Amino acid sequence: MAKVEPDSPGVDDPGQGRRLALDVGTVRIGVAVSNREATLATPVETVHRETGFKDRDKGDIDRILELIDSYDAVEVVVGLPRDLQGNGSKSVKHAKEIAFRIRRRLNRDANIDKVPPPVRLADERLTTVAATTALRASGVSEKKGRKVIDQAAAVEILQTWLDGRASALRSHDAIDQPSDSGD
Repeated sequence: MAKVEPDSPGVDDPGQGRRLALDVGTVRIGVAVSNREATLATPVETVHRETGFKDRDKGDIDRILELIDSYDAVEVVVGLPRDLQGNGSKSVKHAKEIAFRIRRRLNRDANIDKVPPPVRLADERLTTVAATTALRASGVSEKKGRKVIDQAAAVEILQTWLDGRASALRSHDAIDQPSDSGD
């Protein structure tokens, strides 16, 4: 499969507020949310995946939209599973499909007074590996870990996005600030 490019954190940034991240799998969707300052990601829940490629939106999409609303998310970040060379896998289709459905529903159901949050695709290479390693290191059993691995992967996706966002915003601020040359 061809190279698939994720979005860049900080580009067209919506400002302060919570971000919600999704780790999309074929069976489960892990969900994580940030604090209002957009500095720390925490797990929320694992949503059972119901909607297939040719299906109408089902309960999983409805639940994700409820979470976006209840957390008043200003940005939704969907993990884009790529290999180490940046190529897409079959899983990319699943992530892009869920992102498309969420974006479509947010735009369709948008309140005239409120702009819907943007839906971004984030590089998620190695997040499941990192999440599994972290769970194992914290003493979580493999059986129990299966129930939370998707949430932990969503936390990894979101924390990486938040860190990238902070870095991009710092770089942007540094460019906008005139240098004090002491003249």
